Amino acid sequence: MAAHKIDLGKEGYLMEWTISGDKGWGALETQFSWVRDMEQVQQDAVHHAEGNVAIHTQMVLRQLEELPEYQKLDRQKQELIWASALLHDVEKRSTTIVGTDGRISSPNHAKKGARTTREILFRDVETPFALREEIVSLVRYHGLPLWLMEKADPMKSALEASLSVNMSQLKLLAEADARGRYCHDLDTLLYALDMFELYTKEIGCWHAARSFLSENARFTYFNGKDSYVDYVPFDAFKSTVIVLSGLPGMGKDYQILKMNTDIPVISLDDIRRKYRIDPTDKRRNGWVIQEAKEQAKRYLRCGQDFIWNATNITAQMRQQLIDLFVGYQAYVKLLYVEKPYKLWRTQNRDREYPLPDAVLDKMLHNLEVPQLTEAHEVQYITT
Repeated sequence: MAAHKIDLGKEGYLMEWTISGDKGWGALETQFSWVRDMEQVQQDAVHHAEGNVAIHTQMVLRQLEELPEYQKLDRQKQELIWASALLHDVEKRSTTIVGTDGRISSPNHAKKGARTTREILFRDVETPFALREEIVSLVRYHGLPLWLMEKADPMKSALEASLSVNMSQLKLLAEADARGRYCHDLDTLLYALDMFELYTKEIGCWHAARSFLSENARFTYFNGKDSYVDYVPFDAFKSTVIVLSGLPGMGKDYQILKMNTDIPVISLDDIRRKYRIDPTDKRRNGWVIQEAKEQAKRYLRCGQDFIWNATNITAQMRQQLIDLFVGYQAYVKLLYVEKPYKLWRTQNRDREYPLPDAVLDKMLHNLEVPQLTEAHEVQYITT
């Protein structure tokens, strides 16, 4: 199965999803604590003379609704971008700092806000997976159109974003963000947005993600040093490794059973149980991972396909494994498994070795859904 972008059309438009039935600011404050938090978060007077994050967010929403491009969208796409605008600065509350010069900044608020957005739309507001992940990506990349040309590699940054978000919708959100403030450089910001559109059209990712001639070509471009976008490497894979990803209790073991295959499975949980190691024992868990890697190396050396069964909920966890496997010329397929929040909690309680709710809450907060840049192939199983 080829790697693929999450299909919003099939899943996201079968229902009229909304983040809230009442869009009045007072109703939103009553419903969501994170909306109430916005009033307490100050912003830099140079870039946001309008005041706190609550004021800015309300201005962004009004500006969004007035944009002709927004008005032309169907209702579900409007709701998607509206929700992204509401959430785009959700984690300024935890990242805002005041420098010694009195200037206010919020470093990494978009990246952290993306995680919080996923958590909110999974736990608190039931949201179809594909639609949720597009909102997450809009929050994650909402500043990219304004600062793309300042990136070390603008092309790679744009192409990576286009794999998970529609660039015209991203520009629409960024324009509302720019207009929804009081600042002295609005013309400069709007010019940057125009350049963003021209550049992404030029490199072929404005209307859709740029296609690559092979899965290995895409993987090599995003993971290789000094890689060239049109380079097509020779496929010389010696084995295939399937890497499971998903929170505990989501049904990864069941998915392996459904594969009906006799290839070996390396399971971190099985190793822990064999040696009676508690999952919360961080000191001994390091040994568990090393033991699993040694098993993997034995398979990799002889070209044996295998399955790696663990949670792998962050990009960093996955990258360490994928780098190891690719070093032995393996083709890597990421298989992400997810169930709706309530079903997930029920499945955890019913499993033979359930985890405490506090542990699951922490893992959910840290969850990063696999992206198409991470492996040769990525599949999402969300039903």
